Amino acid sequence: MPSSHKLRQAGQGQSRHYRAAVCTELKQPLTIQEVAPRPIGPQEVRVDVHFCGINFADNLVCRGQYQEKPPLPFTPGMEFSGVVLEAGADVSTVKKGDRVIGVSNFHSMAEQCITDQKTLWRIPENVSLQDAAVLPVSYGTAILAVDHRARIQPGETVLVTAAAGATGLAVIDVATNVFCAKVIAAAGSDEKCKLAMQRGAQSGVNYSQGSLKDAVKKLVGSSGVNVAIDMVGGDVFLDSLRSLAWEGRIVVLGFAGGNIASVPSNLLLLKNISAMGLYWGRYQHQDFAVFSKSMSTALQYCQQGLIHPHTGAVFKLEKVNDAFLHVMQRKSTGKVLLSLK
Repeated sequence: MPSSHKLRQAGQGQSRHYRAAVCTELKQPLTIQEVAPRPIGPQEVRVDVHFCGINFADNLVCRGQYQEKPPLPFTPGMEFSGVVLEAGADVSTVKKGDRVIGVSNFHSMAEQCITDQKTLWRIPENVSLQDAAVLPVSYGTAILAVDHRARIQPGETVLVTAAAGATGLAVIDVATNVFCAKVIAAAGSDEKCKLAMQRGAQSGVNYSQGSLKDAVKKLVGSSGVNVAIDMVGGDVFLDSLRSLAWEGRIVVLGFAGGNIASVPSNLLLLKNISAMGLYWGRYQHQDFAVFSKSMSTALQYCQQGLIHPHTGAVFKLEKVNDAFLHVMQRKSTGKVLLSLK
Protein backbone atom coordinates (compact mmCIF):
# COMPACT_ATOMS: atom_id res chain seq x y z
CA MET A 1 0.00 0.00 0.00
CA PRO A 2 1.57 3.34 -1.03
CA SER A 3 2.46 5.55 1.89
CA SER A 4 0.43 8.69 2.59
CA HIS A 5 1.79 12.04 1.43
CA LYS A 6 1.17 15.50 2.73
CA LEU A 7 -0.72 18.22 0.89
CA ARG A 8 -1.62 21.76 1.90
CA GLN A 9 -5.31 22.55 1.65
CA ALA A 10 -6.15 26.23 1.52
CA GLY A 11 -8.76 27.49 3.92
CA GLN A 12 -9.93 30.42 5.97
CA GLY A 13 -9.77 30.71 9.73
CA GLN A 14 -7.50 32.18 12.36
CA SER A 15 -6.73 28.95 14.23
CA ARG A 16 -3.89 26.70 13.17
CA HIS A 17 -4.53 24.10 10.52
CA TYR A 18 -4.89 20.49 11.62
CA ARG A 19 -4.03 17.24 9.86
CA ALA A 20 -6.69 14.89 8.53
CA ALA A 21 -6.80 11.69 6.48
CA VAL A 22 -8.73 12.57 3.33
CA CYS A 23 -10.33 10.41 0.67
CA THR A 24 -10.03 12.43 -2.55
CA GLU A 25 -10.74 9.54 -4.94
CA LEU A 26 -12.54 6.25 -4.31
CA LYS A 27 -10.44 3.07 -4.22
CA GLN A 28 -7.23 5.10 -3.88
CA PRO A 29 -4.91 5.61 -0.87
CA LEU A 30 -5.90 8.31 1.58
CA THR A 31 -3.78 11.47 1.71
CA ILE A 32 -2.79 13.45 4.79
CA GLN A 33 -3.88 17.05 4.32
CA GLU A 34 -3.70 20.15 6.47
CA VAL A 35 -7.20 21.48 6.90
CA ALA A 36 -8.40 24.86 8.09
CA PRO A 37 -10.81 24.63 11.03
CA ARG A 38 -14.31 25.99 10.56
CA PRO A 39 -16.34 27.83 13.21
CA ILE A 40 -18.58 25.65 15.38
CA GLY A 41 -22.35 26.01 15.60
CA PRO A 42 -24.27 26.69 18.83
CA GLN A 43 -24.97 22.95 19.42
CA GLU A 44 -21.54 21.75 18.26
CA VAL A 45 -18.34 20.77 20.02
CA ARG A 46 -14.76 20.83 18.76
CA VAL A 47 -12.73 17.88 20.04
CA ASP A 48 -8.96 17.39 20.11
CA VAL A 49 -8.91 13.78 18.88
CA HIS A 50 -6.48 11.40 20.61
CA PHE A 51 -7.61 8.04 19.17
CA CYS A 52 -9.86 7.08 16.27
CA GLY A 53 -11.17 3.56 15.64
CA ILE A 54 -10.76 1.96 12.22
CA ASN A 55 -13.68 -0.18 11.12
CA PHE A 56 -14.43 -2.37 8.12
CA ALA A 57 -17.05 0.21 7.15
CA ASP A 58 -14.37 2.91 6.82
CA ASN A 59 -12.70 0.92 4.07
CA LEU A 60 -16.01 0.22 2.36
CA VAL A 61 -17.02 3.90 2.33
CA CYS A 62 -13.62 4.81 0.83
CA ARG A 63 -14.32 2.29 -1.93
CA GLY A 64 -17.87 3.52 -2.57
CA GLN A 65 -19.27 0.19 -1.36
CA TYR A 66 -21.01 1.33 1.83
CA GLN A 67 -24.70 2.19 2.18
CA GLU A 68 -23.74 5.77 3.03
CA LYS A 69 -21.84 7.61 0.29
CA PRO A 70 -20.46 10.99 1.42
CA PRO A 71 -19.44 13.40 -1.36
CA LEU A 72 -15.75 13.63 -2.22
CA PRO A 73 -13.46 14.73 -0.72
CA PHE A 74 -14.23 13.47 2.79
CA THR A 75 -12.49 12.30 5.95
CA PRO A 76 -13.45 8.78 7.12
CA GLY A 77 -13.73 7.71 10.74
CA MET A 78 -16.85 6.80 12.74
CA GLU A 79 -15.65 6.86 16.37
CA PHE A 80 -13.08 8.65 18.47
CA SER A 81 -11.87 9.66 21.91
CA GLY A 82 -10.37 12.98 22.85
CA VAL A 83 -10.60 16.19 24.85
CA VAL A 84 -13.08 19.05 24.31
CA LEU A 85 -11.37 22.13 22.85
CA GLU A 86 -14.40 24.35 22.38
CA ALA A 87 -18.14 24.16 23.01
CA GLY A 88 -20.89 26.06 21.21
CA ALA A 89 -23.02 28.69 22.94
CA ASP A 90 -25.95 26.31 23.52
CA VAL A 91 -23.92 23.25 24.58
CA SER A 92 -24.83 22.03 28.07
CA THR A 93 -23.59 18.42 28.17
CA VAL A 94 -19.81 18.93 28.02
CA LYS A 95 -17.29 21.71 28.60
CA LYS A 96 -13.74 22.57 27.56
CA GLY A 97 -11.26 20.07 29.01
CA ASP A 98 -13.73 17.18 29.33
CA ARG A 99 -12.51 13.79 28.09
CA VAL A 100 -15.10 12.32 25.74
CA ILE A 101 -15.89 9.55 23.31
CA GLY A 102 -18.01 10.26 20.29
CA VAL A 103 -19.42 9.05 17.02
CA SER A 104 -19.32 10.97 13.78
CA ASN A 105 -20.61 10.63 10.26
CA PHE A 106 -17.27 9.78 8.66
CA HIS A 107 -15.00 12.67 9.67
CA SER A 108 -13.06 11.69 12.79
CA MET A 109 -9.72 10.51 11.31
CA ALA A 110 -8.28 13.92 12.03
CA GLU A 111 -6.53 15.83 14.78
CA GLN A 112 -9.76 17.75 15.33
CA CYS A 113 -13.37 16.74 14.95
CA ILE A 114 -16.58 18.78 15.18
CA THR A 115 -19.74 16.96 16.22
CA ASP A 116 -23.14 17.60 17.78
CA GLN A 117 -23.16 17.61 21.58
CA LYS A 118 -25.63 14.72 21.74
CA THR A 119 -23.14 12.36 20.07
CA LEU A 120 -20.55 12.84 22.82
CA TRP A 121 -20.28 10.99 26.14
CA ARG A 122 -17.95 11.90 29.00
CA ILE A 123 -15.30 9.33 29.93
CA PRO A 124 -15.07 8.28 33.60
CA GLU A 125 -11.81 9.22 35.33
CA ASN A 126 -10.56 5.64 35.67
CA VAL A 127 -10.97 4.82 31.96
CA SER A 128 -8.09 5.66 29.58
CA LEU A 129 -8.61 7.48 26.30
CA GLN A 130 -7.28 4.42 24.45
CA ASP A 131 -9.66 1.98 26.14
CA ALA A 132 -12.54 4.43 25.65
CA ALA A 133 -11.83 4.64 21.91
CA VAL A 134 -12.48 0.90 21.60
CA LEU A 135 -16.00 1.20 23.02
CA PRO A 136 -18.38 3.00 20.61
CA VAL A 137 -18.84 0.73 17.57
CA SER A 138 -17.61 -2.60 18.96
CA TYR A 139 -19.11 -2.46 22.46
CA GLY A 140 -22.16 -0.47 21.41
CA THR A 141 -22.90 -3.25 18.92
CA ALA A 142 -22.07 -5.99 21.43
CA ILE A 143 -24.36 -4.61 24.13
CA LEU A 144 -27.31 -4.25 21.79
CA ALA A 145 -26.69 -7.71 20.28
CA VAL A 146 -26.40 -9.47 23.64
CA ASP A 147 -29.04 -7.59 25.60
CA HIS A 148 -31.44 -5.67 23.38
CA ARG A 149 -31.75 -8.22 20.56
CA ALA A 150 -30.76 -11.71 21.78
CA ARG A 151 -31.79 -11.04 25.41
CA ILE A 152 -29.18 -13.50 26.65
CA GLN A 153 -29.85 -15.02 30.08
CA PRO A 154 -27.27 -16.20 32.65
CA GLY A 155 -26.07 -19.73 31.94
CA GLU A 156 -27.09 -19.75 28.28
CA THR A 157 -24.63 -20.97 25.66
CA VAL A 158 -23.66 -18.43 22.99
CA LEU A 159 -21.84 -19.15 19.72
CA VAL A 160 -19.84 -16.15 18.46
CA THR A 161 -18.33 -16.18 14.95
CA ALA A 162 -15.42 -13.98 13.81
CA ALA A 163 -14.70 -14.18 17.51
CA ALA A 164 -11.22 -12.61 17.46
CA GLY A 165 -12.30 -9.45 15.66
CA ALA A 166 -12.99 -6.23 17.52
CA THR A 167 -16.74 -6.81 17.76
CA GLY A 168 -16.38 -10.55 18.36
CA LEU A 169 -14.11 -9.97 21.36
CA ALA A 170 -16.50 -7.30 22.64
CA VAL A 171 -19.44 -9.73 22.40
CA ILE A 172 -17.43 -12.37 24.30
CA ASP A 173 -16.49 -9.80 26.95
CA VAL A 174 -20.07 -8.61 27.50
CA ALA A 175 -21.74 -12.03 27.26
CA THR A 176 -19.24 -13.67 29.63
CA ASN A 177 -18.42 -11.00 32.17
CA VAL A 178 -21.71 -9.09 32.35
CA PHE A 179 -24.39 -11.62 31.44
CA CYS A 180 -22.64 -14.75 32.78
CA ALA A 181 -23.17 -16.75 29.59
CA LYS A 182 -21.02 -19.61 28.31
CA VAL A 183 -19.36 -18.68 25.02
CA ILE A 184 -18.12 -20.87 22.19
CA ALA A 185 -15.74 -18.79 20.07
CA ALA A 186 -15.54 -19.61 16.36
CA ALA A 187 -12.69 -18.15 14.31
CA GLY A 188 -10.53 -18.90 11.29
CA SER A 189 -7.31 -19.96 13.02
CA ASP A 190 -6.11 -21.70 16.16
CA GLU A 191 -4.29 -18.52 17.21
CA LYS A 192 -7.52 -16.49 17.03
CA CYS A 193 -9.43 -19.16 18.95
CA LYS A 194 -6.73 -19.10 21.64
CA LEU A 195 -7.05 -15.31 22.03
CA ALA A 196 -10.85 -15.54 22.24
CA MET A 197 -10.53 -18.11 25.01
CA GLN A 198 -8.01 -15.93 26.84
CA ARG A 199 -10.59 -13.13 26.66
CA GLY A 200 -13.33 -15.24 28.25
CA ALA A 201 -14.70 -17.86 25.85
CA GLN A 202 -15.03 -21.35 27.37
CA SER A 203 -14.07 -23.14 24.16
CA GLY A 204 -12.93 -22.40 20.63
CA VAL A 205 -13.68 -23.80 17.19
CA ASN A 206 -11.47 -23.23 14.13
CA TYR A 207 -13.99 -23.25 11.29
CA SER A 208 -11.26 -23.31 8.64
CA GLN A 209 -10.56 -26.95 9.59
CA GLY A 210 -13.99 -28.50 9.07
CA SER A 211 -17.68 -28.25 9.76
CA LEU A 212 -18.64 -25.65 12.36
CA LYS A 213 -21.92 -27.45 13.00
CA ASP A 214 -20.15 -30.77 13.74
CA ALA A 215 -17.61 -29.09 16.02
CA VAL A 216 -20.34 -27.32 18.00
CA LYS A 217 -22.29 -30.57 18.31
CA LYS A 218 -19.23 -32.25 19.84
CA LEU A 219 -19.10 -29.50 22.45
CA VAL A 220 -22.78 -29.18 23.42
CA GLY A 221 -24.41 -32.34 22.09
CA SER A 222 -27.56 -32.46 19.99
CA SER A 223 -29.36 -29.90 22.17
CA GLY A 224 -27.55 -27.01 20.49
CA VAL A 225 -26.67 -23.46 21.54
CA ASN A 226 -29.18 -20.94 22.81
CA VAL A 227 -27.83 -17.98 20.84
CA ALA A 228 -25.60 -17.45 17.82
CA ILE A 229 -24.13 -14.06 16.96
CA ASP A 230 -22.76 -14.11 13.42
CA MET A 231 -20.54 -11.63 11.62
CA VAL A 232 -19.31 -13.91 8.81
CA GLY A 233 -22.33 -14.88 6.70
CA GLY A 234 -22.40 -17.60 4.04
CA ASP A 235 -21.86 -21.18 5.17
CA VAL A 236 -20.75 -20.06 8.64
CA PHE A 237 -24.14 -18.38 9.13
CA LEU A 238 -25.96 -21.51 7.95
CA ASP A 239 -23.93 -23.77 10.26
CA SER A 240 -24.62 -21.37 13.13
CA LEU A 241 -28.33 -21.45 12.36
CA ARG A 242 -28.33 -25.25 12.30
CA SER A 243 -26.49 -25.32 15.64
CA LEU A 244 -29.28 -23.56 17.50
CA ALA A 245 -31.36 -25.18 20.21
CA TRP A 246 -35.14 -25.15 20.51
CA GLU A 247 -36.28 -21.50 20.60
CA GLY A 248 -32.74 -20.41 19.79
CA ARG A 249 -31.94 -16.92 18.57
CA ILE A 250 -29.49 -15.85 15.90
CA VAL A 251 -28.37 -12.25 15.45
CA VAL A 252 -26.76 -11.16 12.17
CA LEU A 253 -24.14 -8.42 12.59
CA GLY A 254 -22.42 -8.55 9.23
CA PHE A 255 -20.97 -10.50 6.32
CA ALA A 256 -17.19 -10.42 6.75
CA GLY A 257 -16.88 -13.55 4.62
CA GLY A 258 -18.34 -11.70 1.65
CA ASN A 259 -21.33 -14.01 1.09
CA ILE A 260 -24.92 -13.34 2.17
CA ALA A 261 -26.79 -16.58 2.80
CA SER A 262 -30.49 -17.17 2.19
CA VAL A 263 -32.35 -18.21 5.32
CA PRO A 264 -33.96 -21.68 5.08
CA SER A 265 -37.23 -20.73 6.75
CA ASN A 266 -38.17 -24.35 7.46
CA LEU A 267 -35.42 -24.39 10.12
CA LEU A 268 -37.02 -21.41 11.83
CA LEU A 269 -40.32 -23.27 11.92
CA LEU A 270 -39.07 -26.66 13.09
CA LYS A 271 -37.18 -25.34 16.12
CA ASN A 272 -39.18 -22.16 16.75
CA ILE A 273 -36.02 -20.17 16.00
CA SER A 274 -35.84 -16.37 15.92
CA ALA A 275 -33.54 -14.82 13.29
CA MET A 276 -32.84 -11.11 13.59
CA GLY A 277 -30.42 -8.45 12.45
CA LEU A 278 -28.58 -5.65 14.20
CA TYR A 279 -27.40 -2.51 12.43
CA TRP A 280 -26.14 -0.53 15.42
CA GLY A 281 -25.63 2.77 13.63
CA ARG A 282 -29.24 2.88 12.46
CA TYR A 283 -30.41 3.28 16.07
CA GLN A 284 -28.75 6.70 16.11
CA HIS A 285 -31.47 7.91 13.74
CA GLN A 286 -34.35 5.51 14.48
CA ASP A 287 -34.20 5.22 18.29
CA PHE A 288 -31.60 7.53 19.76
CA ALA A 289 -32.48 6.61 23.34
CA VAL A 290 -31.46 2.98 22.72
CA PHE A 291 -28.34 4.11 20.85
CA SER A 292 -27.27 6.50 23.61
CA LYS A 293 -27.92 3.92 26.31
CA SER A 294 -25.59 1.45 24.59
CA MET A 295 -22.80 4.05 24.81
CA SER A 296 -23.41 5.09 28.42
CA THR A 297 -23.75 1.43 29.42
CA ALA A 298 -20.41 0.56 27.78
CA LEU A 299 -18.73 3.37 29.71
CA GLN A 300 -20.41 2.24 32.93
CA TYR A 301 -19.31 -1.38 32.48
CA CYS A 302 -15.76 -0.18 31.79
CA GLN A 303 -15.75 2.09 34.82
CA GLN A 304 -16.93 -0.82 37.00
CA GLY A 305 -14.22 -3.10 35.65
CA LEU A 306 -16.75 -5.56 34.24
CA ILE A 307 -15.40 -5.35 30.69
CA HIS A 308 -11.84 -5.07 29.40
CA PRO A 309 -11.47 -3.47 25.93
CA HIS A 310 -8.75 -5.05 23.79
CA THR A 311 -6.63 -3.08 21.32
CA GLY A 312 -5.12 -5.18 18.56
CA ALA A 313 -2.89 -2.56 16.95
CA VAL A 314 -2.22 1.19 17.02
CA PHE A 315 -1.03 3.19 13.99
CA LYS A 316 -0.01 6.84 13.67
CA LEU A 317 -2.09 9.05 11.37
CA GLU A 318 0.56 9.08 8.63
CA LYS A 319 0.32 5.26 8.51
CA VAL A 320 -3.45 5.28 7.96
CA ASN A 321 -3.21 3.32 4.69
CA ASP A 322 -1.17 0.62 6.42
CA ALA A 323 -3.84 0.51 9.12
CA PHE A 324 -6.60 0.07 6.52
CA LEU A 325 -4.65 -2.78 4.92
CA HIS A 326 -4.15 -4.35 8.34
CA VAL A 327 -7.92 -4.38 8.89
CA MET A 328 -8.80 -5.63 5.40
CA GLN A 329 -6.28 -8.48 5.56
CA ARG A 330 -7.60 -9.42 9.01
CA LYS A 331 -4.09 -9.35 10.45
CA SER A 332 -5.27 -7.87 13.70
CA THR A 333 -7.13 -9.45 16.56
CA GLY A 334 -9.12 -6.80 18.39
CA LYS A 335 -9.62 -3.13 17.68
CA VAL A 336 -7.32 -1.23 15.35
CA LEU A 337 -6.81 2.39 16.40
CA LEU A 338 -5.23 5.49 14.90
CA SER A 339 -3.25 7.55 17.38
CA LEU A 340 -3.39 11.28 16.67
CA LYS A 341 -0.82 12.16 19.36
